[in-house]
Amino acid sequence: MLNLEHLSELLEKNRNVASVRVREFSIGGNKFRFNSQPAIMGVVNLSADSWYRESVCLSPDAAIERGMVLAAQGADIIDVGAESTLAHAARAGDQLQKSKLLPVIQGLRAKKILVSVETYSPKIARLSLEAGANVLNLTGSANTKEIFKIAAAHEAAVIICYVQGKNVREVTDFDFSADPIEMMRGYFSRQIEIAQHCGVEGIFLDPGLGFYYRNLQDSAVRVRHQMNIFLNTFRLRALGFPVCHALPHAFEFFRDEVRSAEPFFAVLAALGKTDLFRTHEVPRIRAVLETMNLVLP
Repeated sequence: MLNLEHLSELLEKNRNVASVRVREFSIGGNKFRFNSQPAIMGVVNLSADSWYRESVCLSPDAAIERGMVLAAQGADIIDVGAESTLAHAARAGDQLQKSKLLPVIQGLRAKKILVSVETYSPKIARLSLEAGANVLNLTGSANTKEIFKIAAAHEAAVIICYVQGKNVREVTDFDFSADPIEMMRGYFSRQIEIAQHCGVEGIFLDPGLGFYYRNLQDSAVRVRHQMNIFLNTFRLRALGFPVCHALPHAFEFFRDEVRSAEPFFAVLAALGKTDLFRTHEVPRIRAVLETMNLVLP
C-alpha cells in the first residue's frame, strides 16, 4: 500500500537528485518553465480503434474542434495520433496517416495552437513538421537518428519514448530483470546524445507506461509498475531534461469511474515531479495540478 513511509524511503534513497532542475526551452515561440510550472498535453485520437472514446475524432473538423476545446480548457499542446497502440487496432500506413493528420495539424496551427504528432514513421514525421507541427512524439526506438535530423531541421521538439521493441505496436514482454529507471536512464542517455548531435534542442523523456506489453496485461502488475515509475520520475530528471507522462486508465480498477483514473495518476506523477502531463482529461488534470501547487501552511 502506498503511504508516507514509502514516499519518505524513496526520497531518502534518492535525495541527491530530488531537487535537480531540468532544461527549459521554447516550443513554437512559447516559453515553457518546467521547473516552476508543469505543462499539459491534450489528446486527439484520429483512430476509431482508440479506447478513450471521448478523444476519438473521425473527421478533421471534429478533431480541430476538440483541439480548440482542449486548448481553452488549459492544454498547452495538443497531441494528435492516427494509429491506436491497442494490440488489436488496425495498423495505419503512411498514406492513411498523412490523409488524417495533415488537415488537423494545419487547422490547429491556423488557430495558433501548438501541435504534437505521435508517430514512429520518418516520412510522417517530416510531413507533419512541414504542415506546421511543433513536437514529434516519437513512439518507437527505430530510425531515431533520421527523425532527430528531421526535427532539428524544423526546430521542433521531440518526445523520446522508452520502448522495449521497434515501436509500441511491436513489443513482447517488459523486461523486469533490473531497476526499470536505470534501464530507462541508459536508453535515454544514448538517445539524448544522438538527438543533440543532430541539433535537437527541445527534448522530453517519456518512460512509456503503455499497456501494450504482453506481461503487463494483468492489471495489478501493470498498475503497480506504473505507480512505481510515476513516483520515481524525478530520478530521470537527473539527465537534465523534462519528463513527459501519458496518464493511464486502469479501467479494471476504476470501472464506471474510469474518468477518475487519470486524475489519480496525475497526483502520483506530480509527486514524482513530472513536467508534461499527456491526458484525455485536461480540465480535471488542470484542477489537480493547480490544487497541488498550493503551498501548505
